[in-house]
Amino acid sequence: MSSKSRVRKHGRTAMSPLLRSLTLSRTAHAPVTQTMLLQAYAALDAFRRGHGARNLHTTLSRHLLVSQELARAGLGAEARADIEGAHAAMVRLDMRERETGRWSLEDDDYARLCAALAIFDGQVSEASLSELASAEARMIEGLTRSAQRPALADAAV
Repeated sequence: MSSKSRVRKHGRTAMSPLLRSLTLSRTAHAPVTQTMLLQAYAALDAFRRGHGARNLHTTLSRHLLVSQELARAGLGAEARADIEGAHAAMVRLDMRERETGRWSLEDDDYARLCAALAIFDGQVSEASLSELASAEARMIEGLTRSAQRPALADAAV
């Protein structure tokens, strides 16, 4: 019988030193977070000017979902209601586009989205790249689960 133990220690998953340093580095942090914020604010500006598009709606919605996941993880948890209000504004924006064919934001919805993006800005400045990656992964898992529910309901009928 071998003297080596076959029991593995349950610890951290293997991560290369380079990847670990990048996830903790503020130098790598800034370009990622600035890109995320630029995408979100550019989409909001396009909607405000009536020049939105489906891909911009998707981008802004995904960033709001990441913000919601960061709030669940404790970053800006006190602002969850504001983030949910911004989600409702995005639903109204989508319904308005389907009814009128135009991407237009009401003033109240614009204010809700501005507030939510200010919260998101604070969250991404506090979050590590690892926390951002985890929030994005949870967001994708949630989208995948919600996409599977209607498929399961259709299969049952």
